[in-house]
Amino acid sequence: MLIFAKIITALVAVLHLYFLWLEMFAWTTRGKKVFKSFPEPLFEPTKNMAANQGLYNGFLAAGLIWSVFITDPKWSIYVALFFLGCVAIAGIYGAISVSKKIFYIQGLPAVIGMVVYLSVIFF
Repeated sequence: MLIFAKIITALVAVLHLYFLWLEMFAWTTRGKKVFKSFPEPLFEPTKNMAANQGLYNGFLAAGLIWSVFITDPKWSIYVALFFLGCVAIAGIYGAISVSKKIFYIQGLPAVIGMVVYLSVIFF
């Protein structure tokens, strides 16, 4: 079960590496295709803001990747739960403030990962 939890964690990390790339390096190109409801004239003026968001997504990915490689099972779980919790909260906030779709793309995978880790701890 711990291996399954680590796989989910790695998938959430990869997702956040994609967000990093999209927001830091492809905001005015691929970003326009992904964020269709965002007004096209605002992509260029918000490029630096998006890059900042991408950097934060990179930090989340780094923490998640770190948790996968920690050899002590307890610490691996604790670190993963912390970073997955951060991702889940970001997904919930995004759903409330921007679009419910954000929760399904970002928050739900993190919540699933947290549930699997918690099942490792309690069962």
